[in-house]
Amino acid sequence: MRVIFRCDPMLAEHLPRPIPARGALPDWLRAMPATAYSAIHGRDIRTLKQCPPVVDAMTYGFMVLLPCDVTVDKGTFSWDWEIPDPVTGNHPRAPLSFHTPGQLAGSPFAHPGQAALKFNSFWTIEVEDGWSLFATHPVNREDLPFRLVTGLVDCDRFSDGGINFPAVWKDSEFCGVLAKGTPVAQCFAVPRAAPRLEFEVFDEKRQAAYAQTVADVLSAPGVYRKRFRARRGRASE
Repeated sequence: MRVIFRCDPMLAEHLPRPIPARGALPDWLRAMPATAYSAIHGRDIRTLKQCPPVVDAMTYGFMVLLPCDVTVDKGTFSWDWEIPDPVTGNHPRAPLSFHTPGQLAGSPFAHPGQAALKFNSFWTIEVEDGWSLFATHPVNREDLPFRLVTGLVDCDRFSDGGINFPAVWKDSEFCGVLAKGTPVAQCFAVPRAAPRLEFEVFDEKRQAAYAQTVADVLSAPGVYRKRFRARRGRASE
């Protein structure tokens, strides 16, 4: 799968490039202990840090990054970002804009009088024919003070315009800086063809395989990681 990013020539030296998601793991994941005491079990047990599906989801695809520092003061957003004028018509200069509150009406994201953020992307994104781009909140990043609204864009066709990523700001009392390079969207290509769903019951062979697999997983730590987890290649430019 090739993913092609393009930007205005005047901004190429001023924009952080999207990066493989494995390069944007949060500090809390690195700092958290591998094991913690469980009063229920009466012993130390493994934490999320040792759960391959959790970590693999966080490292999947690529991250779109905030292009500059954004200062936030209880719902007021400002930035000081000196960039050249883009030579491309209808091109944004601001790192974010807004959706009016009415655009959220009737959804779980709606809060009285609160607009939605719109993270502007300065990169166009092209994927291969028959694929779409799935854009969602950075996986398991509940520490971020916003929540991205998930979307699906047919970037094999829509590849000449930038994608805007809508989000809801979660912490109305937040005062601080959303730093340049903060991941704002986690993206990956997905096939557009719908899957065919099939349903079966276990035959004797599947029953035995189920029982043995569960017994193996419960017998020792790391069984999934050692026997079932697929090796993942690193993204290349």
